[in-house]
Amino acid sequence: MTIDVATVRKVARLARIAEPEERLETLARELNGIMSWIEQLGEVDTDGVEPMTSAVHMPAPMRDDVVTEGGDPQTVLSNSPKRSGNFFVVPKVVE
Repeated sequence: MTIDVATVRKVARLARIAEPEERLETLARELNGIMSWIEQLGEVDTDGVEPMTSAVHMPAPMRDDVVTEGGDPQTVLSNSPKRSGNFFVVPKVVE
């Protein structure tokens, strides 16, 4: 995949990153270099390799799955900056 100046300009606009016009050619070359490294990773044979989350094997701690009442509402809400009855009050994020 080749990234040209027009693509860099479009991505910068979508990401709301202000890049001067004279820097776009350099960014296109840098991004093409990154893409070539990524393409090289695709050539690595990973058949039979188990996925891992860490370089060191550490089993996840397990606990019993026990249903509880959720605790006392007064205790749960004691650190809440704003509440209404037994509920947290959060700012509206979608209008």
